[in-house]
Formats: sequence, C-alpha cells, structure tokens
Amino acid sequence: MNLKNYNLHPAVYFIITALLIAYFFPREGKFRYQFYEGKPWRYGLLTAPNDFPVYKTDAELEAERDSIMKHFRPYYRIDETVADTQTKNLQDTYNRVLQSKVSPDYVRYIENQLRNLYQQGVISLEEQENLSKQGYFQVNVLDNNVASLVDVSSFYTVKTAYEYIINNCPAYLDRRVLQSCDINNYLVENVAYDKNASEKVKEDLLGSVPLSTGMVQAGERIVDRGEIIDHHTYNVLRSLKIIHESKMGGGERQTLIIIGQFLLTFGLLFCYWLYLWSFRTHILRNKKNVFFLLCCIFSSTILTEFCVSYDLFNIYILPYAIIPIVVRTFFDSRTALFTHLVTVLLCSLMVPFPHEFLMLQVVAGMVVTFSLRELSQRSQLIRCVFFIFLTYTLTYLGMVFYQEGDIKKIHWVMMLYFGINFILLMFSYLLVYMLEKVFGYVSSITLVELSNINTNVLKKLSETCPGTFQHSLQVSILASAAADKIGADSQLVRTGAMYHDIGKMSNPAFFTENQNNFNPHKNLSYDQSAQIIISHVTEGVKIAEKASLPEAVIDFIRTHHGRGKAKYFYNSFKNQYPDKPINEEHFTYPGPNPFTKETAIVMMADSVEATSRSLKDYSEESIRAMVNRIIDGQIADGLLKNAPLTFRDVEAIKEVFVSKLKIMYHTRISYPDLKTNSERMIEKQH
Repeated sequence: MNLKNYNLHPAVYFIITALLIAYFFPREGKFRYQFYEGKPWRYGLLTAPNDFPVYKTDAELEAERDSIMKHFRPYYRIDETVADTQTKNLQDTYNRVLQSKVSPDYVRYIENQLRNLYQQGVISLEEQENLSKQGYFQVNVLDNNVASLVDVSSFYTVKTAYEYIINNCPAYLDRRVLQSCDINNYLVENVAYDKNASEKVKEDLLGSVPLSTGMVQAGERIVDRGEIIDHHTYNVLRSLKIIHESKMGGGERQTLIIIGQFLLTFGLLFCYWLYLWSFRTHILRNKKNVFFLLCCIFSSTILTEFCVSYDLFNIYILPYAIIPIVVRTFFDSRTALFTHLVTVLLCSLMVPFPHEFLMLQVVAGMVVTFSLRELSQRSQLIRCVFFIFLTYTLTYLGMVFYQEGDIKKIHWVMMLYFGINFILLMFSYLLVYMLEKVFGYVSSITLVELSNINTNVLKKLSETCPGTFQHSLQVSILASAAADKIGADSQLVRTGAMYHDIGKMSNPAFFTENQNNFNPHKNLSYDQSAQIIISHVTEGVKIAEKASLPEAVIDFIRTHHGRGKAKYFYNSFKNQYPDKPINEEHFTYPGPNPFTKETAIVMMADSVEATSRSLKDYSEESIRAMVNRIIDGQIADGLLKNAPLTFRDVEAIKEVFVSKLKIMYHTRISYPDLKTNSERMIEKQH
C-alpha cells in the first residue's frame, strides 16, 4: 500500500477519521440509563420527571393490529355505466351486421343477460385470484357510499359470464347461432378496487388501536437500585426513553448532539496525535503508519456502532484486544496500549454499561502490553490470547462480587461470550500475516523466523559461501549490539545483516573470504573485477525477491555499500594508470545510500568486520584506529548523509564495535604441557 503519492498532511487523516466516526454515531439523544429486562437496576431511585404514557411494545401493537385487521374487508365499486355502454354496442352491431343473420330474439336475450351479469358484477380473474390468496372471501361493495358485504364467489369473470350466457340459452334459441354473435366483445370487467376507501378504513382501524396501556404520573416511583427489572418496569423505562429521545429530536438539539459527538471524537484523536507527535515522530512522519493505526481505531468503533445500533450480538464477543496485539507486533508496547485506550474510550461512548466495558477492556489491553513485551515467537501470541481470556473472566467475576455481593448474580453466559472472543483472538496469528502483506510491514516474529540459519537461503549461503556466511554472522553480532545501544530495531538489523551478502552466492570464488589458494581476479582487469564484486548487490536483490523476502530485508542488500566504491580495484587502477581517464560508475555500487538507522549500522558493521580481518595487531589501539578510520571515511564520502543518526549515535556505535571486536579477537592463553618426572627433576636442578 503506497500512500506516498498523496500529499496530505498526516493531521488531515486524523480529522477525516474523526468526521467518519462522528458520522456513524447514533443520531438520537442518548438516554443516560442502560437497562435490560430481567437484570438489576444499577442506578439510584428513579421517579417520573413528568406525566408520560406507558407505550406498548412493538410485538404487542403488531398482535393487536393483526387481530383487528382480520375483520377488514377491501372495498370495491361496480361501474353501472358499463351495462348501458355494452348493450348500446350490441344494438349498434346488430343494426349494422347481425340484423340480416339473426332474429331480434337473440339480441334481446343477450341484452337481458348482460344487464343481469353487470348488475351482479364482473371482476378480473387476476383480481379474483389475488383476493383468494389474501384470504378475502367477502368484500365490501360501495353503492352511493353505502357498503354491503358481497361474497367474492358471486362475481363473474369474463369467462364465467360467457359460459353462463351460453349454458342458459333457452330452448327456442339455437346455441350455435348464439355463439356466432361474438358475445365476448360485450363482456368487460365492471368491478374495480377502491383504493382510497380501503386505505382510509385501514388507517381508521389501525388508528383505533391505542399505543399505550396507561399513564405514569409525575413523581411516581419507577425503580430503585438493585431491583430486578420485570416486564412492566421495562416497558415503563422504555417509554421514558422514547419520550426523552423524541424530545431530543429537534433540529437545534440534533445539531448540538452532532457537534458534541464530533468534539469528543476529535478530542480523543487529537490526544492520540499529540502522543505520536511528542513520543513517536518517526511513526507520525510515515503516512502508511498513520493510515494503519487510524484504520485500527476506525474499524473497531464502526463495528461497535453497528453491533449496538442493530443489536447484532453482545459487544463482548468483539475482540477489542486484537488492536493492541497487531499494533504491538509492528510497533512498540506503549503505542499499542495508547492506541487501545483511545479505541475503547471512543467505543465506550456507544456501549451499554460503559464503566464495566472500560474496566474489562483497559485491563485486557494492559495484559497484552505485558505479555507481548518481548515478541519473538508466534507461540507468544497464543499465550497472550489465553491471558486475555483469563483476564476477562477474573475481572468480570471481581466486578460482580464487588457490585452485587452475590454469587447468584453471575451471568454465566458471559463466559460463553469471552470464549467466542478467545476464539476470534486466535485469528490474530493469521491477521498479522495478512497485514504484513497488505501494509508491507515485517513483524519481529517473521524476522526471527528469517534469521534462522536453517532457512533455504541461509543454508545455501553456508554451503556455497562458508566464508561469507561466517562474515555475515559476525556482522549480525556487531550490528545488533550497536542497534541495542542506540535504540534501533536490533532484530531487523540482525536479520538484515544475515542476508546482506547473499548475492555472493552467484560468484563465491571471486570474494576473498571464500578463496582457497587461487584468486580469479589475477586474470581480469581492474574494472572487470570491480563489476563482478559490485554485481553481488544486484544479484542479492534478485535472489531475495525470488525467495519472497520482505522489502525491509532487501533494503539491507541494496544499501550495505550505498553509493560507495570498490576501493581496492578503484585505488589500484588509479595507482597503475594515474593519467588515464576513469569511468567512476564502473567502480561505484548502485546504492542507494542507507536511509534508516538500521541500514546505516549494517553498512558500518560490514566494513568494520571485513577490514578487521586484515589487521596484524588486535590491540585496543589498533582496533579503535581502524574503526574510526572506516566510519569517518564513510561519513566523509557522504554515504551516511541520509541516515537519521546523531554524532552521539555514531560515537556509541564505534564504542560497541571496538568492544565487540576486542572480544572476538582476544588472544587465548597457552595451556602448559604435562611434564614427566625426569623433566621435573632436571628443572629443580637448574
């Protein structure tokens, strides 16, 4: 994830996050009491502040409305003009077409039947089926706004009307002649649904259901501390909450509520920004880090808001402790704890029983900080998750005993919630891996695993380049000790040092530490030799990328020589051909120069360790002189100008290198040989 292309100031991310969190806050005025049916009232004596009705529950209202709607019948009207229109059409057709084909008796019969059918009502087949599906077997038929119940089965459809006319043909008429009169042309529906009348009657019926079951008078006692909230008391409290929130729904009040939500959210995030600005400026300067931390806070608050607003599940199922786990994995313990505190404070503004919520989550966050103080193995994550479950359980039991003083008040279902939370926290192992891939982070756990000498790359390095492998081990010892001294990431330094020279596997014999009585450079020119030596950087990057090593580790391969020169071959060329022009790029490493404390330390350790092998005298004075010469030369060449190191850091690193090299190259005492008796006698005589 690359945020470098976005030129937004990091503070903008905090403002946007505050706006988004405030946007998703509940919009109604928050009722200051939290209550649940069947649980004790945790506050003091509550009396009615004013008169208010006790509203029925949604289920009660729905049941009463369903009951009263069973008596509802939809309203229809019969269009009486249809009969006159269709009989007139029949007369016109007879005068124009049928007069020469059929006798007037047929027309009179059809006309009488049409009037009878239209008076009874002709309804569409679709409407008739719809009424049957809805369970309506009777409907109200309006005649001059006077309704009368009519069986749906008494209506005709166009098909049944036609069949009725044909089947009731009198004996003096020929049925085949009657069928030739195209009776279907005069059959249309004249029964239509009256939507306005039906909806009005529905509203009147539903409106007749009272919303409340009684009134509570001002000053009337509702509930006192410790009382179990029964169904009636729950409805009273719920009604009081509805009244309170309806009063808070005005435009001006709503605006103030939104402003209050934003101020609280922004205030907490501003404190978080101040923490990063004061103590973790290196995190704040990196937009990717800011984005990651704010995503952790935002995701938790949004999940909490949805969980509370839509009553999805108990909030203690949500694994809030996963935030300090992942933050600690990629950053430090203090940042993890502070991020967790800001997150749970924001969530406490939404959850029921915020005091209990804060107590449980803050203690869990502290346990994460303590248990992951030194993170080097994935098993530590599993152990941490178990400690969190234990913390939740013991803290909850302690709160129940303190507040209630009764073991019977324990809600054992909370143990189930904590158990589900425990299972979800177990996925932190997978989440850490996913976040490493998405954000390009490298956790301490991954670094420890990579620094294992049994990994494929390091094992191959030890087999093909044993001298280089030993050199890398020594560099890792020097560099990690120096990193510890100045507060850099020692585990990253150790791993980077182990891999910095893996490119030498492409041409191991061309490097001094791997040669055995033969130097292939004797047959090459200086610039050819320099190119082979320099190529171990680019070859190392290729090997690392093929092995899918993290980018943070590959940076050590790129930068451990920076834009320095292959000085042996460069100086040799200049000495042998002083007047000959030289292409300096042929003798210059591709770089870049180190840009972090960690990569700078490895560059210094690499040069110091390699040069120390050529010392003839390993006294403290010679070692110190060599260390000063190498590191001061790198500074003079500008190789460390991009590294955020102070003069104090450089001096501390030098001291560590001198101390470690003295230990590495200390001279051992010679062990005396065991003398024979004759030798001891001769020694005494002398």
